[in-house]
Order: sequence, then structure tokens, then C-alpha cells
Amino acid sequence: MSLDDRKLDVLRAIVEDYVATQEPVGSKALVERHQLGVSPATVRNDMAVLEEEGYIRQPHTSAGRVPTDRGYRLFVDRLSRVKPLSPAERRAIERFLAGALDLDDVVHRTVRLLAQLTRQVAVVQYPSLSRSSVRHLELVPISTTRLMLVMIADTGRVEQRLVELPAPIHVDTVTDLRRMVNEKLVGKRLSDTPPLVQAMVDEVSPDDRNTMATLATVLLEALVERHDERIALAGRANLTRGGLLDFQGSLRPILEALEEEVILLKLLGEVDADTLRIRIGDENEIDNLRSTSVVSTGYGPGSTIVGGLGVLGPTRMDYPGTIATVRAVARYVGDLLGNN
Repeated sequence: MSLDDRKLDVLRAIVEDYVATQEPVGSKALVERHQLGVSPATVRNDMAVLEEEGYIRQPHTSAGRVPTDRGYRLFVDRLSRVKPLSPAERRAIERFLAGALDLDDVVHRTVRLLAQLTRQVAVVQYPSLSRSSVRHLELVPISTTRLMLVMIADTGRVEQRLVELPAPIHVDTVTDLRRMVNEKLVGKRLSDTPPLVQAMVDEVSPDDRNTMATLATVLLEALVERHDERIALAGRANLTRGGLLDFQGSLRPILEALEEEVILLKLLGEVDADTLRIRIGDENEIDNLRSTSVVSTGYGPGSTIVGGLGVLGPTRMDYPGTIATVRAVARYVGDLLGNN
């Protein structure tokens, strides 16, 4: 059955009170604290229907009720107002992130900020090279047979590789190669570069072909062959005050899951900028995280998504506040990368 507006109001009030107090919620408290406009007896009837439908449950013998995963899901789906961040919070986010020195610093500041603002565990994926474009390529001669290749992506990510050349090379040739690789590759998506790199080997003069072939191998390593997507994590200590112990008896399974980068990447999932993903309790495909909720989204410059970020906490979390914070931080990080 679909719930009428009054029962939805009762559910919303139960969720808000339980998140605020961590105590099961009774009908008397609901009538006192919320302007529901009905008698305690009506609220009790509504709570009986909500319980029957699986949106709330009665823990042990307490007179109060707590939301179920299904109740939280309905609450989130019907969320009409996301708690706006205060001007002070917005300024704090902007100031904190604007002080970042480089990409590593951006990621570490972002993950710490998310953990502090939401009081949950925060997860930030480093910008993925596969979704980035080439901003600049530098070739630095170290000796006549050795070059340093530096690749800078539009997301601020930097890759460095040493190139051991098959024969000594003149400094003018290095200049020519530098100009060529930048002309061919700057602005191109990293995933689109392999055929362009391969074509350059055929385009250089026969005398430089061996050198270019060696450089091409290292270029492809820097541009394409990267399998280790990195993740930053902060706020594990927040789990201890999240009420998760009530259901688990132990935090160990959750902490163990958070040690696995593969799991963290799966948590963030396939994210994009316009979509905020909220997985509540049993909606998580990872067994050890079924007592938690995850709120995640994508971030990147403009409409380009280069990574994901989000928070993990108990199902009893402040969803309106968490959603607003995750969205705002993702937007600021994207703007920061776009302005770099």
C-alpha cells in the first residue's frame, strides 16, 4: 500500500528524532516534539501501520520504534528538503580546499574535510588517469642516453618515467621530440592516445626511429598502463560513536572491509556528477557493510568526471545534512580542478 502524507510525516518525524537522540521513538514524544496536528492515539495507529509495512520496528521490549532500512529508504526517496549548508560552512570548505598545494594535497584535504563535516568515514578516489586528458608533456635530458618524461594531466595528476635510450641523443633532437609529442597528444583523452603514440614512431626520420620507439613504450606506460586506482580514507574513528556496535557487536568486519581498496572502489561505484548514490543497509552488496549506509557522487572539472567521493556511516545518519555536504564538497573540488 502507498502511505498517505500524514503517515509519511510520522515516519519523517521518527527518523529525525532517532537520528538526533539515538533512542527509540514513542508516540507521546512525537506529538510533543512535532506539529503533527493529530492525537497520540492517531499517531499510535499510524505507527502500527508503518510497522506492519516494515518501515519501522520495535527493538527489544522498548515502547518506542526505530526506522528499518526500508524506512530510511522511503525517507530518503521522499526527502523534499536537503539541509542547506550555512554560509560559514561554505566559506570554510572554500578556504580549506583553496589552500591546497598540489593534487595529493587536494585529495587529502578533501577526505579530511568530508570526515569532519559529516562525522562519518570519508572516501575519496584519486582522479582516474583513464578519464583525464594530457595537459603537457616534458622531456628533460639527464644525460646523453637518459631522459626524464613528465606527463601532466588536466586533473593535476603527474606521472614521471625514466627513459633509457638505445644510443646517445643530441639536445636538438630532444627539443624536436618534445614539440612533436605535445603537438600530437596535448588535449587528447589518455584512453585515446595509444594509436597516436604508435603513429609517431612511423613519422620520425629513420635515424630517430629507435629513439622514438623506446620513448613510445615509456609514454604508453605513463599514459595508459595504470591499474592501481588510489583511494584516500579518513575518519575511521567516527565509526565508534555511530551506533554500529549495537547491531554488530564488533566493528572489525567493517574496519576489515575498509582496508580493501577494491571494496572502496566498489563502494564509490560508477559515479557521475549529477547523480548522488545512496545505498542503505542491505542495499550494500558487501556483506560486512550491511549495517552501514553509503552516500557517494562523482567529481571533476565541468561535466568531466575523474573520480568519486563519499561517506560511509551507520544507517542512522543525518541524510539531509550528509547529502548536502557530499554534493557541496564534490562541486568545490571539481571547480578547483577546473581552475588549475
